[in-house]
This record gives sequence, C-alpha cells and structure tokens, in this order.
Amino acid sequence: MKVVGLISGGKDSCYNLMQCVAAGHEIVALANLLPKNRTEIDSYMYQSVGHEAITLIAEAIQLPLYRKEIIGDSKNIGLNYSPTSDDEVEDLFELLKTVKNEMFVEGVSVGAILSDYQRNRVENVCARLQLTPLAYLWQRNQNELLCEMIKCEIDAIIIKVAALGLEPSRHLGRSLRLLEPHLIAMHDKYGLNVCGEGGEYETLVLDCPLFGSRIVVEESEVILHSTNPIAPVGFLKLNKLKLEPKLPQLNLYSRLKNVPLTDSDGYITDHGEEAIEFLNDDGESSEENASHFDASNRSSYFPDLSAESNDGWLWISGLGGNSENCEEALTMALEKLKSTLLKYGHKLENVVSVSMFISNMSKFGDLNKLYIEVIKHLNPPTRACVGVPLPKNCPIILEVVSWCLPENSVERDFPIEKHTMHIQSISHWAPTNIGPYSQAVRVGEFVYVAGQIGLVPGSMQLVKGGVKSQCQLSIRHIGRIINGIDSNTNLRDVVQAICYVTNIQVINNVRKLWEATTNNAIVNYVVVTGLPKNASVEWHVWAHRHNSSFEYEETGKCVEDWSISIYRRWNYENNISAIVCHIDCSQNDADTIPIEVCRETLRYIIQKLQLGHENDATSICNLKIFYNVQKNISLEDVIDCINELKESITIIYLLVPVVSLYSEHTFLSVCGIRKQ
Repeated sequence: MKVVGLISGGKDSCYNLMQCVAAGHEIVALANLLPKNRTEIDSYMYQSVGHEAITLIAEAIQLPLYRKEIIGDSKNIGLNYSPTSDDEVEDLFELLKTVKNEMFVEGVSVGAILSDYQRNRVENVCARLQLTPLAYLWQRNQNELLCEMIKCEIDAIIIKVAALGLEPSRHLGRSLRLLEPHLIAMHDKYGLNVCGEGGEYETLVLDCPLFGSRIVVEESEVILHSTNPIAPVGFLKLNKLKLEPKLPQLNLYSRLKNVPLTDSDGYITDHGEEAIEFLNDDGESSEENASHFDASNRSSYFPDLSAESNDGWLWISGLGGNSENCEEALTMALEKLKSTLLKYGHKLENVVSVSMFISNMSKFGDLNKLYIEVIKHLNPPTRACVGVPLPKNCPIILEVVSWCLPENSVERDFPIEKHTMHIQSISHWAPTNIGPYSQAVRVGEFVYVAGQIGLVPGSMQLVKGGVKSQCQLSIRHIGRIINGIDSNTNLRDVVQAICYVTNIQVINNVRKLWEATTNNAIVNYVVVTGLPKNASVEWHVWAHRHNSSFEYEETGKCVEDWSISIYRRWNYENNISAIVCHIDCSQNDADTIPIEVCRETLRYIIQKLQLGHENDATSICNLKIFYNVQKNISLEDVIDCINELKESITIIYLLVPVVSLYSEHTFLSVCGIRKQ
C-alpha cells in the first residue's frame, strides 16, 4: 500500500520506514508535527527535540514533507482516547487529513515500540481517516531491535537524555553504535529501556539507507533542563546543519537493496528461543475431508438461553434467526443479543467474548460488515468464527459471554476490573484486529482470547507450510497475546481450549504440537466445515492468571459398549471448574446413542462440574455440546436429558453440529465450565 511516514527524526520512525519497504509498501510522503515557536516541548505524544533536522531528512529521502505546528496540549490523558477539542492528538488528525486530501495514501508508518498510550491515539486517528497503521517495531525485544537497527546501518546520535545512567555532558551527541554496550549495561544495572522507550533518551538519525545524503551537525549546544545529580535532563540544540551527498547517487529502493532487512515471513522464525521448525503438511487436503453436509432436513434445536451469576457473569446461547438468508439471520441474532443484555442490565460494551457459528464461510465478509454496525464501540469483545453444517433455516448461531459488576456487589480489597487489548496496527508481533473484535479481554483473573489462526502478522496472510506451520504460529500468537494483556500470564496459563480443524487426519499432529508447547490445558478437538481465510486450524482458548493452582483429573466410565472420557480442571477455591468430555463407541456399526447412555453422560458431566458444590443453587453450568452430523444422533433425547438435570441446577447449553470429532468413534464431545 501507499504509505505516509510519521517521522520525528529519531531511529524508531526511520527504521519503521525501512520495515515498511521490506514488507512491500511504498513510502510516498513524510509527515511531522513540530513544536510551537520552534522550541523543545514536553509532550506525551511527540518527540520535538531535533525538529531542526526534519526538513533535511525529507530532502535526504527525497520525499514530500507535510508539517503542522503542535497547537493542542495533552488534555485527554486516559489510556483510551476519544476525540477531544484542543488536544495535541487532534493536531495529528489535521496533519494526516491534509496529507490524505492531497495525496492517495492508505497506510501510516508509526515507530511505536511499547507505548499503548501513543499507539491507541495513532490508531484512533487512523480509524477516523480510514488509514491502516503500520507499527512493525511494536512489542519487539529492545536488545534485539537496537542491534538490528545498527546492523541495518542506522547511524544515529543521542540528542536528549532523561534517565539514570545517562549524562548530558558525556552522552549527548555520541553515536548510538558506540553507546550500545553502555545502554545494555545501564539496562542491566538500572532497568534502562535499551531503545529509549518512555523518553529516557531521544535520537537523531544522521544517515541510513533511506538517505541519499548524510546530515552533518556543524554547530550545536547542550541545554540543561534539570541538574538533578542522579538523573540530569538535557538536550542538544542543533544550531547549524548541512547535507552531504552520498556517492553513488541511487534511488530509494536501490539504496535499500543490500541492507539485511528481514521481510514479514522472516519475523516468524528468527527470534532466539521462540525459533520454530516449520514443517510441511503431509496430511490430505482438508477440503476433501471436510465434506459439506446438508442439514436442511434436520430439526433446529437452538433455544435462546441465558443466566447470570452472582458476580456479574452472563451466559447467552442459541442466538439465531429464522431465515435462510445469512444476513437477515445475523441481524435477528444481534437484535436478540441486545434485548437479552438489556433484560439483565448489561450493555454491548459489557460483552467479553462471542462465538459465531455460520453455515457458509464465503459469507464471512458480508456478515462482518453487519456485525460491525452493531458491535462498534471502542473496545469490542473477542470473537471466534467457524463454519459448521447448520440447518438452512438457521444459518447463524451466536454464543456470548458478558460481564458487568453487579450494583449490589461486595467491596473487595482488589476490585474486579475489565481490561481489553484491541491492537489495530499491523506489526510483526501478532495479528492485528482491524475488525470489530479484540485480541483479548481480561476480567479479574480470567483472560478470553480471540480465535487464532496461523496468520503472518506483518502480511496478514496464512503462513506457508501447511497445517503444522499454521498450528505452531497460532499457538505462538496465543502466548504473546496472553502475555501482552497481562505480563504475569503466558501460554501455560490456558485452562481450556477448543481446537477447530478442517481435516480429522491432522488432529493427532496438532495435539502433539500443542502438548510439546504446553500440557496444562484441557483441549477439545473438533472438525468443522470452514475457518476464516481458509485456515486449516483455529484455536479458541481462555486462561486464568492463577492456573498453577488448578488441579487436574482424567477419569471416565463405561456404559455397555460406550466409553465416557472426562478431563477436568478446577481451582483451589473450587469456584471454577472446567471439563472436556468425549463419548465414544467401540462398535463400528453403532449409529446412534441410546438415551440411557446420553442421560448417564450428561449426569456424569454435571456431577464432575458440581463436585464440591452439589447443593449450591447459585451454580451455573455452561455446556457447548458438539455432535457429529455423520451419526444418527437424537437431539430430542439430548435436550430431554438436559431438561431433566435443569430441574436442580441452572444449565446454559448450545448444540453445535460438526463434521467430525476427536476420532471417527466419537459421537459427542462437550466443553463445560462452572462458575460460582
């Protein structure tokens, strides 16, 4: 895409421009916000020191430059930003609006590394202008990033210091290449951000492969802001600069030709301990195995069910629409959602997670447009979308989890809070969520993660190498996202997962790949008819910040020729319990589950979920029941058995038709959770 580069003169903004070129984008213009009255200012958003060099940088890169003076102040300083009059963010909006009005641009290059504050504001501006933010440095390991910049010939000097371990008299004007060992030592000693994140130091790029000329500082002076003996603050005022042409004279892309830049695919394998061996998929085509079943003659068993726990968790299942038209069905389902939320005093903003089951994945794009017309608030819920063989008269089914702090809640020492990660910038970190859903939502100790497929973050295309590569990369995404929303959690904190695949033959390999990475979670493997972007595997998980305190049990029983296998996790307080259950038959000619087996299975599941809380009327059990459409399963029997149990306990359930399950002998599989 055609990109305008936000430049401050520092190493991050220049190196991100190089990353944009490596990712295949075309830089067509530069944009800069300069300080009022041309003097260095303190800003939450912008680097102003070194502004004297910006025109020379544009001349060196040989691109048009758009500039605007910073008029506003930092008025809205909350983490999440909404348009605020006279805020400095609105200066950025006006600047990029001018660029877009005068040139054709689609993306914006942003040098953000760790600052959610800055990222959220740039993303807000880009969303309003329908531009895509490109932040390829986001969440990069700072030691690796600094080393990489230097290797890629970023020649920069330090022009401001404001941190313990850096002194104006000793370090201003010195080369970043020469100071790299000192910066690493100060990181080890004092916790200095090696790349200067948080304004600990600022840089000016004198030369890099983007430049056709080199900047020379002829005259400068040190200005002291603070003489604090522990961490003095000072900057370099650039009084006289000039450009020296580099020979031979080459165009921008020729200058970058021999630079060791890594493309988007390279960033999924080249990170030390996270390096992954990507293998080719030896399995058969998923399309051949994920047959398309005609469910039009099957009865629809998707009742609207909902229940709320004492601590504000609301489960809603079976939201669909009685129409063969997918768009009409989704519209009806979303209206039911709004009505149900209102009934319990919840709002759309309270929704934490959405599971969307659709009959035709080719409709995904059109359905997404409808979805975003309703779910359009600042921090939307997570979402997983899969294709399953639903009946023609019910092509959409939604399952929703919402949370709202009850008005009569007891005051806690550590109040429950909701945090959302909704990163919309394209980076090398994890897939962006430009759409109407977030990567993760954390409520108290629970972390809900959006469905993850094997997208290369920098290109948003499926990784090459088949299902194994997709599985490995999507698992890495889960780990990064969980750690991103809470630095004290990681992949091993996943409690329960559903792995959707489009080919039953790959389940064994996918299971081995998951267990090679982590073996803490209980996992249900389900074969579906389709996944977004024609992916072969999608993971949908939830984690808990104290997963290490969860117990594990693997148990089961036999009823005649039927085996019931249960994998259970529960925490120390036993206010959370989760299970995965498989119902298999050893007889190859069996084609239906006897009602006695069905009844015993569901009783067993509820018994295990309720263990220790058998007489607790406040318990709510949520069941997601996957049934194999190739088997002659009586859904009437399943529902009758559930209704018998509902006389003594609240059960919210959803029946989901699928192509196949864990093995060809599996008739039903259940994901269940109980929360008090």
